Amino acid sequence: MAHAEDLKRRAAAHAVEYVKDGMRLGLGTGSTARHFVELLAEKVYAGLKVIGVPTSEQTLAQAVELGVPIGTLDEVGELDLCVDGADEVGPGLALVKGGGGALLREKIVARAAKEMVVIADHTKKVDVLGRFPLPIEIVDFGATSIARSLEEAIRSAGCSGELRPRRDRDGHPFITDHGHVLLDAHLGRIPDPAALARAISEVPGVVEHGLFLGLASRAVLAGADGVLVIDRQA
Repeated sequence: MAHAEDLKRRAAAHAVEYVKDGMRLGLGTGSTARHFVELLAEKVYAGLKVIGVPTSEQTLAQAVELGVPIGTLDEVGELDLCVDGADEVGPGLALVKGGGGALLREKIVARAAKEMVVIADHTKKVDVLGRFPLPIEIVDFGATSIARSLEEAIRSAGCSGELRPRRDRDGHPFITDHGHVLLDAHLGRIPDPAALARAISEVPGVVEHGLFLGLASRAVLAGADGVLVIDRQA
């Protein structure tokens, strides 16, 4: 079987073909999106004219280093296309995202785009969301109280599991680009993603969650046998 990074690059290479001259692009975050930015930079070097809006400081630094023109969302306005990875791709192109901690900007940028294309290797496709821990970004004020409210909200949506604070590699609390903290909900299964999204969003102190529903219009999934393109049904 092809190496995972090779599959990610194949998916990214397929998505680069959707980019047209003059487009305003949302640039995702994560290992697969990193391949996309690298391949996009090659096109830019060859003469393609685009402007990108990065979804994280990490992606911003990569784009600047590789010479991809960038701007802020306020400067660029509506985007033509957003290309980003996903931690899980479920039925109807419902997604779990935020494994890299950039879910807030990722969702804002995805919402600002006319079309969102998800790129991933085939292992990210699942029948039921929830195997990957669901990231929930919260403010640090009253974090323990917020976590208790989230546990109740999660149960009300028919889910169960443990909420764990995200830690960085040094064991310190993971801090997002906007200075918030992350909780990871280890749920195993999310039978009703829409109900869970509503319940989580109603908890005061929640900034954003990693359920991306109704945003992706297409998924590009690379496997050993080739690239599978899934379009969301209207």
